[in-house]
Amino acid sequence: MSSPSPRRAQNPASTFNREVARQFRLASDLLETQAADPFRVSAYRRAAAYVESKGESLAEVYREGGMDGLIAMPTIGRALAVAIADMVESGQWRWLERLEGTTDVETLLATVAGIGPGLAARIHHELGIESLEELELAAHDGRLATLPGFGAKRVQSVADSLAGRFQRGGRRRSTPFTQRHEPSTEELLDIDAEYRHKATTGALPTIAPRRFNPEHERWLPILHTTRGDRHYTAVYSNTARAHRLGRTTDWVVIYADGPQQGQWTVVTETGGPHALTRVVRGRESPSASAPGGHSP
Repeated sequence: MSSPSPRRAQNPASTFNREVARQFRLASDLLETQAADPFRVSAYRRAAAYVESKGESLAEVYREGGMDGLIAMPTIGRALAVAIADMVESGQWRWLERLEGTTDVETLLATVAGIGPGLAARIHHELGIESLEELELAAHDGRLATLPGFGAKRVQSVADSLAGRFQRGGRRRSTPFTQRHEPSTEELLDIDAEYRHKATTGALPTIAPRRFNPEHERWLPILHTTRGDRHYTAVYSNTARAHRLGRTTDWVVIYADGPQQGQWTVVTETGGPHALTRVVRGRESPSASAPGGHSP
């Protein structure tokens, strides 16, 4: 009787590449159901087919050649390179989780060195921070140091950790965070207006967020839109803080997708000289507001 053939060892390169291809195909399916640009849908599908056929691990390509090594490959532009870098660095693709409605702000903040779950919750609730980019800015502008438990050493550790992560992940240019090219306030308010109009008229597809949604209801409208060469995604805020304050149909979170990543929150100002106007949080000024009132 012949002995059973030995089990073939799994190729780590093909394992990682297959997972990237799987996530690219899932992204293309989600974008298609969410009425995104058909060109973006097909770009993810083409990239999935190429990645799956590649013998060399994309993780090694990134570790050896960085973002430039990934971008030099066929079908892999900067946006897809950012996605692969995120999978290598963090073991997940946060942009895809956002499309699926699974992003957990406090879990994301707790991935930063020096921040545990308790501090992450306080940063989120007391400072209203909902992204790593906002956390980095708070470390530099002094807001983080106002929280008990954040001495100078810990604040510097957070800033250094984020600087290293953004540099490795290709999410930072050579200029400091505060000097990067940002979309204008007018552009963000225009996207906010488009989102709220389409959301309230039922013109947008909806997703079923996993957080704060025990009935798995498809209630969260999602918008994919473009301004110039930027791709944006907009959704109502589905965070613990938004639910606690009853602002889930007022706070609109806008994400810039791909290589020019960023995140901004547009809210209705509740007091002061700009009460009942829509403002981009962090840009509250006479020129950074527009009439809007509360969304229904």
